[in-house]
Amino acid sequence: MIQSMAQKMASDLVDRRQAINRELSRNGVRFGIYKNGQYHDQLFPYDPIPRIIESDEFDELEAGLKQRVDALNAYLKDIYSDKRIIHDGVIPEEYVYTSAGYFPQVNGVTPPAGVFAHIAGEDLVQGEDGRWWVLEDNLRIPSGASYPLFVRDIERRISPKLFRDVHVRDNRAYPLLLRRSMDFVSTEGISVVLTPGRFNSAFFEHAYLAEKTGAVLAFPEDLEVEQNKLYFVDYSGSKHRVGVVYRRLSDEYLDPFAFNADSVIGVPGLLAAYRAGNVAIMNAPGNGAADDKAIYYFVPAMIQYYLHEDPILHNAPTYMPMFNEDRKTVLDRLGELVIKDVAEAGGYGVVFGSSLDSRQREELADRIKADPRRFIAQEVVQFRDIDVVDPVTGRQEPRKADLRAFVVTGPDTRVWYSGLTRYSSVPGQMIVNSSQGGGFKDTWVLAGDHTPTLDEFKGEKISVAPESTRHSLSLLTASKADNLYWLGRYTERVFTTLTRFFPFYDHVMDTDVDAFRPFARALDLPEDFEDFDAFIQNFLYDPNNPNSVRSAMDCAFNNAVILRQELSSRVLQYVELALSSIADASSRSSDAEDIYDQRDVEDDMLAFWGAIENSVEDQTLKSFLFIGKYLERLDLYTRLKATGPELKPPMTKLIGYAVTLDGLPVPECFASGLRWLIGQLPGRGYPELAEALTRFQQGFSDRVTAAALKPLSEISAMNLAGGSVAD
Repeated sequence: MIQSMAQKMASDLVDRRQAINRELSRNGVRFGIYKNGQYHDQLFPYDPIPRIIESDEFDELEAGLKQRVDALNAYLKDIYSDKRIIHDGVIPEEYVYTSAGYFPQVNGVTPPAGVFAHIAGEDLVQGEDGRWWVLEDNLRIPSGASYPLFVRDIERRISPKLFRDVHVRDNRAYPLLLRRSMDFVSTEGISVVLTPGRFNSAFFEHAYLAEKTGAVLAFPEDLEVEQNKLYFVDYSGSKHRVGVVYRRLSDEYLDPFAFNADSVIGVPGLLAAYRAGNVAIMNAPGNGAADDKAIYYFVPAMIQYYLHEDPILHNAPTYMPMFNEDRKTVLDRLGELVIKDVAEAGGYGVVFGSSLDSRQREELADRIKADPRRFIAQEVVQFRDIDVVDPVTGRQEPRKADLRAFVVTGPDTRVWYSGLTRYSSVPGQMIVNSSQGGGFKDTWVLAGDHTPTLDEFKGEKISVAPESTRHSLSLLTASKADNLYWLGRYTERVFTTLTRFFPFYDHVMDTDVDAFRPFARALDLPEDFEDFDAFIQNFLYDPNNPNSVRSAMDCAFNNAVILRQELSSRVLQYVELALSSIADASSRSSDAEDIYDQRDVEDDMLAFWGAIENSVEDQTLKSFLFIGKYLERLDLYTRLKATGPELKPPMTKLIGYAVTLDGLPVPECFASGLRWLIGQLPGRGYPELAEALTRFQQGFSDRVTAAALKPLSEISAMNLAGGSVAD
């Protein structure tokens, strides 16, 4: 009855589907995929009908998940130390040592605090009879928690009455659980989230979880090992000891000295620091030995061996082709089973025998015979359909869905009161991974009479806020200094080229069909267009033209998205909105009213700068961004022959922001940008401005000297005069 009431009330979210998806879009809740060798960012399709799990049912799931992850942690500790489970004949040694995830490099290493699987992603499905089955254990770098975490905040705000009336367990504790685990295993120093880079498929999650936990988002080049200790290096070259790394890249690429020597995204020497006990790595290297799909077969035996308990949750009935009897069963029933390649992930390498013709079955049988260790076979679990809203028709239709539950281990083992429910976009299809076109929905766990709340953490010392203030705002790397500088330049380029374009546009509309040519010449745009409409298309929308507004907006976004932690999701959304506006307008570029759509982009840029200026962010971050902005404005204004009074405000702003950096090193991108501009100005007819910026440069080389810069703020507009408004 409770579940029925919750489902009825949740229907309110269906009517708000477009609004929720709009909020997800403006906040950049997306994932990346590679198609034909190219990276594509795309929104993760969201369905508003939540999966609802009753309190008592989840309590049983919770007990089973804790049990399973505790056993898996015990197994990892055992196989990298005493190997009792092998010696006692519970698991054949060939299964352990032939696992692609087993790394002898960490044999004999016990991680700090003895935790191997800090974050486990347990994939489950619910059968038509209501029974839950575990399909996979993900113990290396499981992803997906950020999506239900983010969307729940939107749901709560877009339909507050619903969440007052329906008692759903609060899911906002995930960052606290994660941070709690970080603090528990940390050795000495700051906490970092290690991302392989902007074009990783889960980069949104890396940046968002760094923001929410207060850890520092780090790229491999930001870290270095010295005397078996790991350090984070800021833009000035100062080094900060790292105590825990929440790594989001695979073992093979983690350290080129220890694993893949060709890796360019690892941290040389990281494993040596880990082996010495000087840094914790979450999840531990070598965890793949426990989430190998073949090892999955033995998890029930692990539970009995290590915990002396019967398993609470069920494995899907599984056959191991390495066992003679199982191999015969698999080959005889190939058309009835689902075959999984243990070396694959993300829904790849999964084959339903019923979908194969006789020739394909023969080929698969030959592969199984040749390499039986590489495959497992499972009975097809007929799991429940869950209703989704068809995005085209708006009708509710059934789709297959699984549940990724997240289990976090620190001082104890906790199951997150939520989870990522993924559904298939194709009716009847049983592969639901996002990489295969699936979407996601929120998972509501109904509250019981004695369900713990966020208050349970109040007595614990969890350093989310202090570390966020102390580190994420002040530890700025050289690469992020560049990102801030270029974000300032590109957002200014978008804004000024648009605002300065409209007077030229009016001239063309009135009398002079060639009035756009001086504007194009000043901005290094092509002038050889057949007509003005072709110029508009190239100038505003052509992503292949590096001087177009669209290209500048793309570059602004690519710099901004890396700075989610520094800027905050709240501020970053204005860049997202501007990018969305110009992308939408480009698809309708033949419509006259799209010229007015560009005003939305201008407004978004103004809102972005205002949000930065009025935020509590560190002044250094603000100055880095606004120095880039006002250097770009001086560049563009002098190209477009601005007058002295027009140049005075950006010059004054540039000086003001530079003064706030007194005593700090000057990033090379700032110095080189200033040198380049000074060299251009005499040829544009601005020798006085070139002289003023040369004086500015004297207090802005190597380290900022405020005493040398302050007198420049009194400079007269007459001393900046040069060109006049373009002909």
